[in-house]
Amino acid sequence: MKDLMNIAVINFVTLWGDKEQNLSRITGYCEAAGKRGADFIVFPETALSGYDTDHDHPRAEMMHTRLAETIPGPSTEAVAEIAKKYGLYVVFGMPERANGTVYNSAAIIEPNGKTYAYRKIHLPFDESSWAEPGDAPVLIPTPWGPVGVTICYDTYCFPELIRYYRAMGARLTLNVTACPDVPCTEGAARLGIPAYAYINYIYIASANLCGPEKISNFIGGSSVVGPDKCGGDVHTYVGKSFSEEGRDEPGMKFGTIDLSLADQYTQIPIFRRDANGHRDFRSDLYAKLYASTEQA
Repeated sequence: MKDLMNIAVINFVTLWGDKEQNLSRITGYCEAAGKRGADFIVFPETALSGYDTDHDHPRAEMMHTRLAETIPGPSTEAVAEIAKKYGLYVVFGMPERANGTVYNSAAIIEPNGKTYAYRKIHLPFDESSWAEPGDAPVLIPTPWGPVGVTICYDTYCFPELIRYYRAMGARLTLNVTACPDVPCTEGAARLGIPAYAYINYIYIASANLCGPEKISNFIGGSSVVGPDKCGGDVHTYVGKSFSEEGRDEPGMKFGTIDLSLADQYTQIPIFRRDANGHRDFRSDLYAKLYASTEQA
């Protein structure tokens, strides 16, 4: 299994509702990353369309509904050509249409051109006015081991998903996000990412929207955060984290990460089995506890 990975995360400025221009810039960044030797490139939530909801239209006429595409579809096929050219994994957010339903999805494109989707499981605020929730986690099979995918609210407020990915062997999860300068969301990103990276010994690569859109102003912070070399803290290896000055500079953040640190310096054996075959991570017990909350 490989350890060293070249990864790009994009502080992406959307043109709200202009799918053609956004796609042109997505493919442009993919070309630039491919030429620099990237293995992965990650874009924000709804990068293809823009994020903000147009409340003055009925659901069938909302921007996300109108611009939604199938996965695979025209936009993912355009990106897949570049992914195949450079041997690149590409993940970008878009509204997806499937069987008459619209989802807030992350399109996933492998270097061989295979294309599929992760559908956001948890929908905050007014996202449910245009999207339906997904119901399945996604692990991308790669030479670096499995890589998990989450979208924004999935990441910050539902740590079970990241822990599930880590328990399944992932050393990296991709946070496809649209985090604006609102205290509750900014705070969740600023505090949650380093905390979850630390307690799970996992790298979290975040790609966020950047700058003003139709209503919101997005804070950037596209970065890769992971365990430090001593196992006692976390470190920002690529870009500027959500708490750092300069986080709102648009553009591609590129670097090399060493995923072996996720295992090499682990001091807390959360997922390892002891001599008796037991492990600290009690998934059997947690399943019973969570099931009991349905009656609460």
